[in-house]
Formats: sequence, C-alpha cells, structure tokens
Amino acid sequence: MKIDVDHVAKLARLGLSEEEKTLFEKQLSAILDYADNLKKLDTERVPPTSHAIALKNVYREDKVIPCSDIEAIMANAPEEANHMFRVPRIIE
Repeated sequence: MKIDVDHVAKLARLGLSEEEKTLFEKQLSAILDYADNLKKLDTERVPPTSHAIALKNVYREDKVIPCSDIEAIMANAPEEANHMFRVPRIIE
C-alpha cells in the first residue's frame, strides 16, 4: 500500500529530508501491508470486546478499623478542634 509521507509529515509538523521520506515511505507501506493481513481473518464468531484481557479491580477491599490512639494521630495536626484537624477556611 502506498502512503503519502509528505502529507503525514505535514500533519505531524515534521521536517523530513528526501532520504527520510524514502525510508519512511517504505517502512510505513510495509506496516500497512502487514496490517492488511487482518482482513483475511474470519472474525464472524468472535465477540466484540473493548479490551484484550479481562479487567479486574486492583484496589484492596475497604475495611473499617477502629481508631484507638486518637492522641497520637492528633499530634500530627497543626491545629485541632474537638479531636478533628482544623484547616484554614478557603470559601468566603
């Protein structure tokens, strides 16, 4: 398959020498010819998919853990009010 390297280079805003244009034309044509082989495959009974592999949640399960050492946690707070972190007001 023939490809217009000048057009692709212009779209990508690349300045290519004549040697590069010749090289890339050969390489891109070879890639498109190889990808053209996919048309030969029988995909009639292959269900459409959005991902090649099944997705699964990689997050850990949430667990409620009672907090018993509030004093140690509040030692990290710059300011504290009623066992809660006090932060500067950001909304007027």
